[in-house]
Amino acid sequence: MSEPTDREPVARPVPRINTAVPHPARIYDYLLGGKDNFAPDREAAEHLLRVSPGTREGVRAHRAFLRRAVRHLAGEAGMTQFLDIGTGIPTQGNTHEVAQQVNPAARVAYVDNDPIVLVHGRALLTGSAAGMTSVIEADLRKPETILSHPEVRAVIDFDRPVAVILAGVLHFITDEEDPHGLVETFKAAVPSGSHLLLSHITLDFAPQVSEEDFTKPYDNSTAPMVPRTLDQVLRFFEGWQVIDPGVVEVVRWRPDEYKDRERIPGGHAWAYGALAEKP
Repeated sequence: MSEPTDREPVARPVPRINTAVPHPARIYDYLLGGKDNFAPDREAAEHLLRVSPGTREGVRAHRAFLRRAVRHLAGEAGMTQFLDIGTGIPTQGNTHEVAQQVNPAARVAYVDNDPIVLVHGRALLTGSAAGMTSVIEADLRKPETILSHPEVRAVIDFDRPVAVILAGVLHFITDEEDPHGLVETFKAAVPSGSHLLLSHITLDFAPQVSEEDFTKPYDNSTAPMVPRTLDQVLRFFEGWQVIDPGVVEVVRWRPDEYKDRERIPGGHAWAYGALAEKP
């Protein structure tokens, strides 16, 4: 694979951003305390907070899981290449920051379908001197576009193991859009020794909450939300070796920096998370 010579993000014209429709990345940004969101995003987030007062803490626990899992991948698992799909608006502890703290040569390709992510990402998601990052606009629903994209290919060598990251994104793919089939496409594109990092919203821990109430804020957004059960989440890992402690609630996945479950009202983050390795 040829070595890229320009390590700086490439300047692009700022694309049109639809501020009238809520977008999952901007709702998430608001819940994390960010400022890159608009009134419809904030209204959707506030509805979530009324339905589940622990949503903000749960989102932070979800982010803490991502940091722990990436740290494991870059360290114990020896991953040097990361394909982060549905990355969201940059915040503290982005994938490349965590990975390159462990291995400065780690390479990360970020993918998101919200133009505002690119505006901020190309300015902020720059790699270390030894490593490299790229940020592209593409949709998880079109995996071949992502896998063949020249800016992804400039960073990721698909002949070597890749860590595919699908953190908090698959619950925005409807059953009709075949989320399991999409994941299988990415799994098939990477060689033995690759890893899958995946997290997914669930209502398994909230039997008192109706799915209709929980997902209502996303009905008019760019992507509806589809919570899934443990059995449905397990299907994403079929054929790969799930790493201990398995598919568990994100706060139970090798907790270190987020040990105090009582900080979340109700005690649950309402999301499963896991890592798996390709045999």
